[in-house]
Amino acid sequence: MTSKLTFKKVKVSDKGQISLPVEIQRETGIKKGDELLLIRKGQKIVLEKSGSIAQALENEFADLQEFTEASLRRMWLSKRENVWDTYLKANEN
Repeated sequence: MTSKLTFKKVKVSDKGQISLPVEIQRETGIKKGDELLLIRKGQKIVLEKSGSIAQALENEFADLQEFTEASLRRMWLSKRENVWDTYLKANEN
């Protein structure tokens, strides 16, 4: 796949549909039935293969999970915190 910037003009049909040029489909590996993610910011629109976004974000939040688990562990083990006792008492019935 080429990494050069490519510009192609497409027309929107009466139904609001566009057709991706065959060259773009071939270079990006887009096939019939593939799902694309449409991203809009203001007047800018970007199409991205759904799998590409998932791969790009795969490890993006790994540190958040680690931080959250560490925070919960500290709360759970803290003698000063009675959050869990309060929760359990409130949900006894």
